[in-house]
Amino acid sequence: MAKRLRENLNSDYFSAANNMLGKKKRRRIAAYVESYDDVYFWRMVLSEFEDETRYFEVMLPSKVSLAKGKKQVLMNLIGDQVGQDMIACVDADYDYLMQGATKTSEKIISNPYVFHTYVYAIENYQCYAPSLHNVCVMATLNDKQVFNFEEYLRLYSQAIFPLFVWSIWYYRSPNYGDFSISDFNKVIDTGHFTMARAMDNIVNVRHKVGRKVVQLQRENPDAKESYLALKEELKELGVTPDTTYLYIQGHHLYDTLTVPMLTKVCEKLRRDRETEIHRKAVHGTQMRNELSCYENSIEAVSSMLKKNIGYVSSPPYQRLKADIRYYLKHLPSIPEESPETDDTNPTPSPIPSHS
Repeated sequence: MAKRLRENLNSDYFSAANNMLGKKKRRRIAAYVESYDDVYFWRMVLSEFEDETRYFEVMLPSKVSLAKGKKQVLMNLIGDQVGQDMIACVDADYDYLMQGATKTSEKIISNPYVFHTYVYAIENYQCYAPSLHNVCVMATLNDKQVFNFEEYLRLYSQAIFPLFVWSIWYYRSPNYGDFSISDFNKVIDTGHFTMARAMDNIVNVRHKVGRKVVQLQRENPDAKESYLALKEELKELGVTPDTTYLYIQGHHLYDTLTVPMLTKVCEKLRRDRETEIHRKAVHGTQMRNELSCYENSIEAVSSMLKKNIGYVSSPPYQRLKADIRYYLKHLPSIPEESPETDDTNPTPSPIPSHS
């Protein structure tokens, strides 16, 4: 009996439960996410759409184990299970840009009850360039502008964009293993970051990308037309040469580029603040007290970056919100009174695809 109940835990189940409540109760919509790290992000996204008539409950996908991840979400939910009262929320990865070239991509872009980040992953949002100065302020309590994050990530994006198009080109072909995401990440790695040599990193990446692009052109002499067509398609999907960093692998962007960069900048800001305290202190006791107070007030860079929500004004995030708004607009209302009990589950009204 318990097993049958678990198997029938789908949108129809939640719809029937909601119908039994009547209009006076808030509608419960189950939102399944990939992992623990995703719970807060999707709670923040969905909470904006809660009111006196409905609320979302963000949940992990597995019913019988601790298995997580997009595959688990899609295996458990896509098919007859997701619907008007049970949705799936996942990272876009490359699946959005694949535009139906794989089964997973087809499910993600065509199912109106599956919502995705548009950018590669939540980490990409956390690394949103216009928000990074504020992250430094949160970590150091120093508002001095010592590095231009937006310009750096804009130039970095421009440097890697030609190779990023090749990466998607390969992933849309049967030969995707010939140029994997790992291969792409190795080429676009900036190496050791210092503020003084930041532009050297960009120049180095640009040279590495140029060499790899020439190699791939040589290996695919008939690909020019399809490459150029894909390049324009990606721009239409939101990937611009200035914002490519939002669509590369999230962990790579977060761990190998953004955190090391923020760490160096924050070290500079902390030293400046400590120097200011040394300079302004009247005596040794005041200096030690002020330094102790400052040390107890600052936070770790990685912790502040995880809490960063400065991406809410970004175009991809606004597209995600528009999808949820469209879904809710077409959501049938709960009946005025509870229906008579029978053995028939209510059938959810279909919603056109939002992608």
